[in-house]
Amino acid sequence: MKRLIAILLFLLLLPLFTACQNKKGSDVGEKKLKVITSLFPLYDFSREIAGEKAEVIMLLPPGMEPHGFEPKPEDIFRVSKADIFVYTDRYMEPWAADLVKRIGNSNLLVIDSGKGVKFQPAGEADEHDGHGHDHGNGMDPHIWLDLTNAQKMVNNIAWGMAAKDPANRKYYLDRAAAYNSRLAALDERFRSGLSGCSTRMFLHGGHYAFGYLAARYGLDYRSAYSVSANSEPTPQKIAGLVSLIKSNGLKYVFYEELFSPTMAEAIARESGATLLQLHAIDSVSREEFESGASFISLMEKNLEILRKGLQCR
Repeated sequence: MKRLIAILLFLLLLPLFTACQNKKGSDVGEKKLKVITSLFPLYDFSREIAGEKAEVIMLLPPGMEPHGFEPKPEDIFRVSKADIFVYTDRYMEPWAADLVKRIGNSNLLVIDSGKGVKFQPAGEADEHDGHGHDHGNGMDPHIWLDLTNAQKMVNNIAWGMAAKDPANRKYYLDRAAAYNSRLAALDERFRSGLSGCSTRMFLHGGHYAFGYLAARYGLDYRSAYSVSANSEPTPQKIAGLVSLIKSNGLKYVFYEELFSPTMAEAIARESGATLLQLHAIDSVSREEFESGASFISLMEKNLEILRKGLQCR
């Protein structure tokens, strides 16, 4: 009788014991790095590297233009609770250093993803935009649009994750290497896809965002605005761009996502050119974000649009 009671008691307590064990195992299994990134490229790179080992969050809300972004108190709080904070470079996020000082979290690993990248000037001298974002006296912060820079950024993030979570070091580095192989293959597709084009001139009615891409593939890049689109181009500059289109027989003028195409439309109207949209990929629309757009998929679309705009064979 006592044995029967013991068995029944064991059977009654078994589900509770199993649940406790499962919860304990689950807690161990679900312990992940918490990674906060500033912009979309870093968010996508970090997700590719971290896989199931980290929760990755992007500070910049989808659909927001990044150049005027300033972190809110809730953003600072989120970063203070993270294991890793990833930003692009001192020119893209001049607020990053101050943010890190303000939170004072000695356990937070800060990754400057642009470390080791050679920065280039943003075309013509950049006017100050009046909002505290002079982008390093005219240095171009859009480093990810050169795919060799993107690979350096991936490596910087991967080594940071490996340092913060050494138990999974090989996991992060292997995934980074695999992703960089995809970026290298994409770089080769750009190189071959843009090799036989009717024109090398690439005229953009927006802010100076595509300088690294143009330099990588030998394109002659001109933009209406400087790095900041808050500084209006002079009438002389616009007239010069219209003249370039006509004298070089260009059929297209480019504009970018999240910026008003008003200037590009005016240039197209005066020159008889047709508009084409390119993606700077510093931010994405909410629709793109929710549909799972990736850095590589957006760059592939850019290649398709550039081939059309430059009339490539």
